[in-house]
Amino acid sequence: MAGKRHRGNAVPVSDLAAGVLDPLLRKRAGINIGLLQSWEEIAGPRLAAVTRPEKIVWPRRLREDDPFEPATLVVACDGSAAFRLQHETGEIIARVNAFLGFMAVARIKIVQKSVAPPVKPKPKLRPLSGAEQQMIDGMVDGIEDEGLRQSLANLGRSMLGERR
Repeated sequence: MAGKRHRGNAVPVSDLAAGVLDPLLRKRAGINIGLLQSWEEIAGPRLAAVTRPEKIVWPRRLREDDPFEPATLVVACDGSAAFRLQHETGEIIARVNAFLGFMAVARIKIVQKSVAPPVKPKPKLRPLSGAEQQMIDGMVDGIEDEGLRQSLANLGRSMLGERR
């Protein structure tokens, strides 16, 4: 993919990134970007939010004629979800193998660590002037749905409050 030239056709950045990252991930972690991108479908949305596949550890073969042995999938997991992940390992192994197209994984090793991206603190908003508040109220005044009107007013306050 990296060597192909595309003339006149837009190429998604994800395709370009996959062409660069896939060989690196395969070499360093024994994993491909497709598995990472499809993790939510494989593990389900609840588990995918608190887990992440780290690497695939293949057993060493001492000789070339040694029989094939399936690998171990190392999954990083928030501590609170480790029990749930352990309970669903059989299903996840089956889904990973179906995704890869062969019996690649036989075990899952759980490594407890934080998976969620760090939360950025919300910026402090300055207080709005009376004129700014009246402007926002006037803009949302004609909206009948109370929830929508309140949400749009909050959005306007936050946008104006961020400006210095």
